[in-house]
Amino acid sequence: MLCQIAESGSFTAAAARLGYTQSAISRQALALERSAGATLFERRPDGVRLTGPGLTLLRYARTILESVDAAERDLNGETPRAEEVRLGLFLSAGPVILPAALARLATVAPQVRVTTREGTTPGLTRALRTGAIDLAVLSSRPPHRPPDGESPRLHLTTIQDTELVVAASATGIFAGRTSVQVDELVDAPWIATPSSSAEPLLGVWPGLPGRARIVHSARDWLTKLHLVAGGFGVTTVPGSLSPIFPPGVIALRVQGAPPESRRILVARLPGPATPAITAVTRAITSTSGS
Repeated sequence: MLCQIAESGSFTAAAARLGYTQSAISRQALALERSAGATLFERRPDGVRLTGPGLTLLRYARTILESVDAAERDLNGETPRAEEVRLGLFLSAGPVILPAALARLATVAPQVRVTTREGTTPGLTRALRTGAIDLAVLSSRPPHRPPDGESPRLHLTTIQDTELVVAASATGIFAGRTSVQVDELVDAPWIATPSSSAEPLLGVWPGLPGRARIVHSARDWLTKLHLVAGGFGVTTVPGSLSPIFPPGVIALRVQGAPPESRRILVARLPGPATPAITAVTRAITSTSGS
């Protein structure tokens, strides 16, 4: 429960992932604080963060969980997972970055085993801080501030900057075009990803004037792009995704508004990196040709 609250950043999100009610998680959190004799959670308007004592307890909890996993592997006679790296990626990074990075890693460092998970940049940053993952591919928007305000700052490696574009149907009203004026998008039907101020996600063009008309909501990129291909709306995507568009989808640059871009970063905790983490970082960076 402690680990999930730390990763989720709120009692409500932790409850949803664990299959409990929010009130049940809150009661468990209070019981844990009474047992520890310390305040473990900083309750804030934008969620929950662990206090100093909470982070200390989390480190011990992670050690216990890792020991339990190791004991289970020993009892089952499994071969130890040597040089495993737990990698997190923001939602649109996987299709472009992950296959190429894993193929590169299999050639240059076959002893490294990578497990992956998807998430939002804020969620992956919390998971990195709490030790749930070892490495994270994150997205940053200008002016490219650190992914969180915690200290010490995370170690960041820039992979590439990618321009945002609008994905549209190749047979729709924008057929045959490579660009679109921002004013032409005001009345367009949009396919968006559910998001909040704490977990911003792509969908509607960021600089769109007025209120967008959202007709479909989906988190999955395959769903969104196939809806676009079918002519059911448009959506905002990183330009780096265009090589894997399904048939019937075109990329449009937006004119008449300031350009929008995102930076792709690899993040890890500060301090010396293990050889396995270094190998995975280099494999990911090589996918950009840098």
